[in-house]
Amino acid sequence: MKPMHKNLVIDGVVLIIYLVVANPAITGIGLHEWLGLGIVVVFFIHCLVHYDWIIDVLKGIAISPSLARQGNLLLDLATFVVFVVVTVSGIGISSAVLQAFGLYAGGYYFWDPLHSISAKVLLALLLVHVVVHWKWFLSFFKQEKGDKHE
Repeated sequence: MKPMHKNLVIDGVVLIIYLVVANPAITGIGLHEWLGLGIVVVFFIHCLVHYDWIIDVLKGIAISPSLARQGNLLLDLATFVVFVVVTVSGIGISSAVLQAFGLYAGGYYFWDPLHSISAKVLLALLLVHVVVHWKWFLSFFKQEKGDKHE
């Protein structure tokens, strides 16, 4: 499997898992919480798969700073920070995961609105992330079309 194909497959799986996890009406709260912890692992796999790209962006900003590169890095950093806030606040309001370990987190009226708002911000940032990388998707599908005609 070509690296570009592998990346798109992994990214597609990540997106599908996220969309399921992000909707507790589909899974129920308990499964939503456990899958939410699992998405942390999937998120880091996504980052590892794109490690070369991350290094290229960082080198590119150091060598030839451009508004596009800086904006892309800022978007990715904001997505990472909001992802962490969603995860931490989700643990803060957890009823299934924390109870499974005999734990309880106070501050529900702080964590719940923070989780709700940050989850919506994360969804918006992920949509922007996909839109920003539309050229990557377009080149993938053009390559696929070209491969079928050979």
